[in-house]
Amino acid sequence: MATYDAIVVGGGHNGLVAAAYLAKAGQRVLVVERRERVGGILDTVELAPGFRAPGIVHTVGRLRRSVIEDLALARHGLSLVAPPVRAFAPDPDGGGVVLWADAARTASGLRERSSHDAGAYPDFDRKVRALASFLAHVNAVTPPDLKSPTFADALAGLKLGRAFRALGARAVRELSRVLPMAVADFVGEALEDDLLRAAIAARAVLYTAQGPWSAGSTTTLLTDSAGNDGGAPGQTVFHRGGPGALAAVLERAAKSFGVEIRTGAEVVAVTTRDGRATGVALADGTELTAERVISAVDPKRTLTQLVDPVDVGPHLRWRAANLRQPGRASKVNLALSGLPTFPGAEPEHLRGRIVIGPGIDHLERAFDASKYGRISEAPFLEVTIPTLSDPSLAPEGQHVLSAIVQWTPRHLRESDWAREREGLADLVVKTLEGYAPGLAELVVARQVITPEDLEVEYGLSGGHVLHVEPGLDSWFAWRPLIGHARYRFGIPGLWLAGSGAHPGGGVTGGPGANCAREILAAKG
Repeated sequence: MATYDAIVVGGGHNGLVAAAYLAKAGQRVLVVERRERVGGILDTVELAPGFRAPGIVHTVGRLRRSVIEDLALARHGLSLVAPPVRAFAPDPDGGGVVLWADAARTASGLRERSSHDAGAYPDFDRKVRALASFLAHVNAVTPPDLKSPTFADALAGLKLGRAFRALGARAVRELSRVLPMAVADFVGEALEDDLLRAAIAARAVLYTAQGPWSAGSTTTLLTDSAGNDGGAPGQTVFHRGGPGALAAVLERAAKSFGVEIRTGAEVVAVTTRDGRATGVALADGTELTAERVISAVDPKRTLTQLVDPVDVGPHLRWRAANLRQPGRASKVNLALSGLPTFPGAEPEHLRGRIVIGPGIDHLERAFDASKYGRISEAPFLEVTIPTLSDPSLAPEGQHVLSAIVQWTPRHLRESDWAREREGLADLVVKTLEGYAPGLAELVVARQVITPEDLEVEYGLSGGHVLHVEPGLDSWFAWRPLIGHARYRFGIPGLWLAGSGAHPGGGVTGGPGANCAREILAAKG
């Protein structure tokens, strides 16, 4: 007899969300996590004595409202901070573009740079929100069985159809037109200021192996604004105590419903009988049984390392092995003795995301270098100074600066990360100096997290934060593989709840919530 109703492999945010939903429904659930703490990419690390910094992601604004409400996260300490400024794109010559939560305020600030953009921006923001509203409906449903659609698929299709028609004829045509577009074209149609275009387009390429001229990157941009108040500038929300504090909130919520959590417990295999998942085997030799196993780790690792090749079969194993997971992002955290000064910018402008990428061509050239296994000498950075919203992360009067360095390949062509690690930190400081003179003198400690670290330490195959590249070939019914997009994964009794499942990566909790819903529906 199975010991548990469900065993969840991986204690990242999606694993915790799936476990909490199942336990809330009365199931006995165990979460097993390889690391000594849960959270996965929701991690807060010690940068130096008294300084704490985001380990990988630094904003958490896309967490589903339904997840917050269903799991009563406020009762367990959820503490979100949403500054009024969403993003600031500094100009190398001083000043820059400020994207506020209020579109009218953004438009007012744009007037000095471009009267055209001041007039066009509010309409563009409304357009992004309208198109993204439909993708929010897409993200909430289970992709259909394309070979044998069920009655439930038909009902879901009807709901999507109503949401699609509710957009209006013009928006329907526009959505069909823009989804395959390169984000550079999408922003270029509406806006003329290159700094503004890049500040918006940058969200479409973060954590990916795509550039602004990559086909389908508009879908990534719109998905990032789906189900939240992102709009054109995107969402910028911090959690007090850092991302790791949000992981602790999810852990407390899961435990309140009865979820059992074991950390320091590495799963080395999914056990099977007659081709069906029956439990897991741990590195210490322990075997645990369950009616079903839910993998919240990436799909490639799940099918090529955890499940017996005989059960998976050669064709599916080959497909899983060829999932695209080209990790392209690193993290550089800096402990600063004071707040850096960006000429022409107010301290309030620095409370959101700081986008270091002064134009579409700048982004594309930085992307080009990564295609050849190199790091651009003029990188694209997404920077936050979380201590402006949460002073508890550093000693009084001092700050933490957290920079995502985009397009840093997992496998470098002419070097390796052991030699390039400190060089990357030097490059980030040098780049920031071009926008905030004197910043280098404020640095008292620094930390580098490479794609190699993401793979080794966090178990992300290829060092890919999103588990699978978010191209159109891995979207909706194609994520992670066509025929395996409905959370039932590979073999009977095995389910997929991580970012490799629909609706994809980011701190949404969507894959975990959707997977749990399907499990409960199947049991019923």
